Amino acid sequence: MAERAANVTNPAPCRESVCIHTRKIFDSCKDKDCIEDLRVYPTCGSQSVIDSAFSIRPSTAKLLFANVRVEELNFNRGCYTVDVTYFYKVTGRAFPGDRTVTGLAVFDKRVILYGSEGSSKVFTSSGGLCDNIYNPLPIAVVEAVDPLALSMRIVDAANIDLRDGDTRDIPREITKSFDDEIITTLTCKQLFVTLGQFSIIRLERDTQLLMPVYDYCIPDKECAAGGDEDPCTLFSNIPFPVDDFFPPPGNPNKCNTPRCATES
Repeated sequence: MAERAANVTNPAPCRESVCIHTRKIFDSCKDKDCIEDLRVYPTCGSQSVIDSAFSIRPSTAKLLFANVRVEELNFNRGCYTVDVTYFYKVTGRAFPGDRTVTGLAVFDKRVILYGSEGSSKVFTSSGGLCDNIYNPLPIAVVEAVDPLALSMRIVDAANIDLRDGDTRDIPREITKSFDDEIITTLTCKQLFVTLGQFSIIRLERDTQLLMPVYDYCIPDKECAAGGDEDPCTLFSNIPFPVDDFFPPPGNPNKCNTPRCATES
């Protein structure tokens, strides 16, 4: 939508300065994690397939949820640890039989970021008697995409360190994403997956910033009337979707890069 005074390369003279309330990013980082041999907790139906399979080929991996926690570093004021627990739903195809295997994978990640200091108490007119906000910790934000399922392998329990068989509590909300019960105990054959995860983690705090104001944002585009115009007239104004009929040429060499070769 075109708006007046939206061209920052040649702005109008500043009319005034205003104070706005927003979240300021104090520190952030991006990461590219190759998570090797992450244990997969299969469903009951998938475990029987794993027990009789020679190998599992990875199909998809979906990020279900990321649990984020922030704690202050006592020995370094203003710095905080951000602990993130990723929950994945992974699927694969078993050989022989080409049957689907589904399970849950969990990945724990910790980073240290600067989040400044704050101890203010915030009260608002919309809150009740016990709704006052007092939280000296910054707000951690995690942005992540669905990971790449790089490989899967089956391992006999006899070849696994017993410490790797420790069970962990899975939130009920996560288990609802599966059609069958999740097995978290030690089994005769276990499935491991290697994932490639891209993420951005940042620490934010509520703050007030002074911003220049050039003008009010008044749209230049007029609202089009809907419903009164003839449907065929509306259809005639829509350009022909050529791209929907012909696939884009793309770049045939994109799959031959050194990074792709090492991850295959």
